[in-house]
Amino acid sequence: MVADRVEREIVIAAPVERVWAALLEPGFWLGEADAERVLVREGARLVSEHHEYGSFPQRIERVEPQRHLAYRWANAFPGAEPVAGNSTRVELSLTPEGTSTRLRLVESGFAALDLPEQGRRQAWDDNTEAWAMVLDDLRRHVQRPTSWEP
Repeated sequence: MVADRVEREIVIAAPVERVWAALLEPGFWLGEADAERVLVREGARLVSEHHEYGSFPQRIERVEPQRHLAYRWANAFPGAEPVAGNSTRVELSLTPEGTSTRLRLVESGFAALDLPEQGRRQAWDDNTEAWAMVLDDLRRHVQRPTSWEP
């Protein structure tokens, strides 16, 4: 049986405002997207372009500034619009902890992907590993005073 969720939690030594701003930077979750066309709001459709993995349309489902961001993407189906059966939901939640911020990530829906079990397991494995790297990069970026460099 394939796990349905990837869950990660990190504490970043920076205030919520700084972490939120970094989350909205195209370099964090949109790969090589055109920063001029990025508008993160509920219902928005964004496309992440990655030179190695392809194009990934995303649909923003929920935005609570400086608290919560949720989107749906079909990352096991490059180029496909995120719909039932091909997409997972990514939720990012921010909680202040003194002068730091706790960032919780939950990506769910792997068990419902229209893929053979091995494909669902591979999608879960890939994203489990990738989110660990992405969140570590985000923490390093936010905690240093220079510009975004994954």
